[in-house]
Amino acid sequence: MSRPGRPRKDEQDSRREQLLEQAVRLFGEYGYGGLSLETIAREAQVSLRTIYSQFGGKAGLFSAAIRRYSDFFVAALPVDRVNTATLDAILVEFAREYLYRLTRPELISLRSQFMAEAHRFPELAQEFYSQGPERTLKHLARFFQIQQKQGVIADNHPDFLAGQFVNALRGERFQRLQLGLDSSPTRQEVDRWAIDVVRLFLHGCLTPGAKPKAQSASE
Repeated sequence: MSRPGRPRKDEQDSRREQLLEQAVRLFGEYGYGGLSLETIAREAQVSLRTIYSQFGGKAGLFSAAIRRYSDFFVAALPVDRVNTATLDAILVEFAREYLYRLTRPELISLRSQFMAEAHRFPELAQEFYSQGPERTLKHLARFFQIQQKQGVIADNHPDFLAGQFVNALRGERFQRLQLGLDSSPTRQEVDRWAIDVVRLFLHGCLTPGAKPKAQSASE
């Protein structure tokens, strides 16, 4: 039985999630260097003691906030489903989750702020990469490696495949989003975006049986 006055486990988890959500928003609004723990505590309605006890400080909170998003991406690509759905369907499901979360305004702002500050905080830049992009890429590479062992995907290096797939997903539209030249896509737009990228990644752009003409050195 829990002690009187102490939050239950589900309540603690919920409060932690709310704190991480607020942290992402605030880091995106103020940047890392311009954001104080006092501001985080006030906006998230928690005590400084709570932040220190759970995360050790601002750097730990930042790392946890980034990892929270990569948790969603990893969960969207369960490697134990390789025999229960088609490759297209699995990758589209992952792509939808990845694109929708990556293109939310708060995450766009966070990435833009931190890219501008990365040279000031090189250790945090490494932490950002390892807890976010690198973790997602490693999970994708493992997935592609399993597919290769089953003879479904050609024998390219799985790390290369993971990088190419993520780059294809982000594409030009994501750059426009980061520059503030486009608005965040709707669920319907994300669905179309994900399907188009997966189709191109897996099947290419040549029509069946087409043989592209080799370009001569004089052309």
